[in-house]
Amino acid sequence: MSPALPDGDAAPDDGALPSSVLEGADARAFGVYLHVPFCTVRCGYCDFNTYTATELGGGASQASYAATAMREVALSARVLRDAGLPERRVSTVFVGGGTPTVLPADDLVGMLRAVDDAWGLADDAEVTTEANPDSVTPRSLAALAAGGFTRVSFGMQSAVPHVLRTLERTHDPARIPDVVRWARDAGLDVSLDLIYGTPGESLDDWRVSLESALATGVDHVSAYALVVEQGTRMAVQVRRGELTLPDSDDQAAKYELADDLLTAAGLGWYEVSNWARGAEHACRHNLAYWRDDDWWGVGPGAHSHVGGVRWWNVKHPRAYAARLDAGLSPAAGREVVDEEAAALERLMLHVRLAEGMPLDELADDERGRVAGLVADGLVDGRTLLTARRLVLTRRGRLLADLVVRTLAGFGA
Repeated sequence: MSPALPDGDAAPDDGALPSSVLEGADARAFGVYLHVPFCTVRCGYCDFNTYTATELGGGASQASYAATAMREVALSARVLRDAGLPERRVSTVFVGGGTPTVLPADDLVGMLRAVDDAWGLADDAEVTTEANPDSVTPRSLAALAAGGFTRVSFGMQSAVPHVLRTLERTHDPARIPDVVRWARDAGLDVSLDLIYGTPGESLDDWRVSLESALATGVDHVSAYALVVEQGTRMAVQVRRGELTLPDSDDQAAKYELADDLLTAAGLGWYEVSNWARGAEHACRHNLAYWRDDDWWGVGPGAHSHVGGVRWWNVKHPRAYAARLDAGLSPAAGREVVDEEAAALERLMLHVRLAEGMPLDELADDERGRVAGLVADGLVDGRTLLTARRLVLTRRGRLLADLVVRTLAGFGA
């Protein structure tokens, strides 16, 4: 099961936003996240808000989903207009899931057109969809590109069959070079997502996955440590002793190997878990999250943020569709982030970026803790002195959470 929604205040049925969202709006980019909550099968480690056909039940349909999501797009345009926000064209769109490409390409293009009709896409808009390698064809990728998509992110996860079996992934790793080629032939930029730390994965297995990804010539790679969330099938397997999780040293060795191989291939890190062949290939949509810009999340369970107001939609596609059918906002709850919480969030997010965090954005007590982090080899002392920016060393990237806790005074 996917995680419970956060606690928060009741969200108004019309979705209206407070006047506080106007402050600084001109300086913030605006993006749209479109959630497609469907998968062919549910992987054992996944705790995202996704559903297979057998889990959906009555009242929710893949066939009608695009039209339902478009109703939220129309509602969101009205809410932002009524709030008095300046007109901002959409700089990034990200279609995630689930597996968005279980829907026909025409449905995904239709959702994108609804976004364009509501706000207008910037001339250089980045438009990404996630995809599983076994959920696309040359024809579907060409249709996405023709419809305005610019980028596809494939869930490769591993190139090693026994690792894919443990993760319960269904694709053949031999298909990866094909789908990358098809996407590039269609004119799409390509990213590959990898997971390290799967039970039973050796360091050599991880090397094979990295080398296989790099052999495709992609310009962006994301590499995430496996986190086994409570309530997932894998968590049950671990609890029963059927699977054994790797220790922190194993995870660190795999991160360092990824950084070594990706860097040697010309991909530089720009966020702790993301590498790109130059700034033009970095995922601008994710950078907008880390830089605290505005975005509207469309779909069941999707989260949004505009001007320090965060809200989240009801989780189940059936409840989501019912609220929109009734002319109501699908939001289940929301919160207005206070100044102290906003400062902590900026710290947590900005510290993860290769561009670092300006030293003058830290509070006085936080700046007083930086010297110790430099001495411990977690923060780059030279960049601190020359650019007055706090940038993590590679060891600091491995211990990014510790850096944040130390700066914030939690367990320092």
